[in-house]
Amino acid sequence: MNRVDIHQLMLFDLFEEQQRIRDNELLALLVYLEEGHRRRRRRKSCWNVSWLDYVQKVEHGMYFQLMQELERNDVPAFIRFIRFEPAMYREMEDRLHHYLVREDTNMRCAITPGERLAVTLRYLATGETYRSLAFQFRIAHNTISGIIPEVCEAIISEYGPECMPEVITAEDWRDVADGFTKLWNFPNCIGAIDGKHVPIVCPKKRGSHFYNYKNFHSIVLLGIVDAHYKFRTVSVGANGACSDMQIFEETPMKKSIDRGDFDWPPPDVMPRDDELLPHFFIGDDAFGLQLWMMKPYSRRMLSKEERIFNYRLSRARRVVENAFGILVKRFRVLLKTMEVGPEQASTITLACCILHNLMRMRYPTMQNPYADRFDRYGRLILGGWRDRPQLIGARNLPGGNFGSRPARELREYIKDYFNSREGAVSWQDKMI
Repeated sequence: MNRVDIHQLMLFDLFEEQQRIRDNELLALLVYLEEGHRRRRRRKSCWNVSWLDYVQKVEHGMYFQLMQELERNDVPAFIRFIRFEPAMYREMEDRLHHYLVREDTNMRCAITPGERLAVTLRYLATGETYRSLAFQFRIAHNTISGIIPEVCEAIISEYGPECMPEVITAEDWRDVADGFTKLWNFPNCIGAIDGKHVPIVCPKKRGSHFYNYKNFHSIVLLGIVDAHYKFRTVSVGANGACSDMQIFEETPMKKSIDRGDFDWPPPDVMPRDDELLPHFFIGDDAFGLQLWMMKPYSRRMLSKEERIFNYRLSRARRVVENAFGILVKRFRVLLKTMEVGPEQASTITLACCILHNLMRMRYPTMQNPYADRFDRYGRLILGGWRDRPQLIGARNLPGGNFGSRPARELREYIKDYFNSREGAVSWQDKMI
C-alpha cells in the first residue's frame, strides 16, 4: 500500500468518526427535546387545595368554629383543648401579635396571629402530627411546620425575661430559700435540680450521638426548681447520652460558680439556730457533694440520723419531680417522639417551660391538686400527675459522696440540726 492509499484511508476513518460524533449529538438533542416536551405536557400540581381555602377554613376550621364555641359556651372544655384559660389565651394573642402578624397578599389572606398561636398551643398540649393539625385547622402541614417553631421563639422572646430571667439576683435566691423553709422544712436550700429525657427522632447524620441508656434518641432537659414548682433556670438540648452532672458542668451557672462570681445570697441561720450557714442546691446521687450542693447519704447501713436527713432532703426534692410531672401533664408533646431536629425540639421544650412558669405565676393554685402533698401527720398523698406516663430521668453516674471536708462538715451539721429539738419535725421518725 502506497502513501496515497494510506492517506485516503486515514481521511476516510476521520470522516466516519466525525459522522459518529454528529449522530450522537443529534440523538442527545432529540432526547433532550422529547424530555422537555414531556415536562411541558405534565400537569402542574395545584397549590390551592379546595379544603384549605380561606372560606372553607372560616366555615369549618377549628379555630373559627370550635374554639369560638367553646370559649362562649364551655370554658372547661376550652381549657382542656389548649390547656389555657381564655383570658390567658387572649393576653398571649395580644402580646405576641407583633411577632406573628403577616400581611395579606393578592393571592390569599394571611394566617392570623390567633390561628398561629392556637395551632401551636394545640400541638404543645397533644403532640399531634402536623398532618393531623392540618386537617383540624385547615392549614397546610408544611406551613404548620414553620409556624410552630416561630411561635415558640416568640413566646421565649416575649415571656422569657418575665418568667425565667437569665439574671437571678441574691435577693431572688433568698426568696427561694424562704419558700423551701416554709413549705418543705429545708432551710438554706435555693433549688432542687434534676434532668429528664425528651424523646426525638434520630437526627440526620448524627448516628448514635443522641441515643440514651433507655434505647431511644433524646435531648435532656435539666432544671432547677423552686419551692413553688417553678423552673428558675433550665438547660435544654444536650444529647441524651449525657448524665445530669455532665450537663450541669457546661451550664453558665456552674461556670459562674467555678469562677467565684455567682450571686449567692449571704449566709443565714436556720430557724431557732445561731450558726451562719451557706446556701446550697439539693440533688440526687448523680451530683458530687459540695458546699453548694447537698445530696443524700448513699452508703449502706445508715444510722437513724442519716436516714432522717435523707428523708428530709428527698421530701424537699419532690418539688423538681412534681414540676416535671405538672409540666408534661399540661404539655403532652414532651412525651411524644418529636419529629423535628434537636434545635427545634430544644426551642419547643424551652417554650413549654416558660409557659409552665407563666401559668404558675398567673394561676398558682390551678394545678396544685396534681402535685404531691403531705397531710398534717406528714404522710405523702401522691399527686394526679403520677397517673400518666412521665419523662424518663437522665442517666445518673454516681458522683463523689465524700466531697471536700467543709462540704462533709456542712452536711453533718444539717443532719444534727434535723435531729435536734430545734430542727426536727414531729412526724419524721415515723417516715424512715
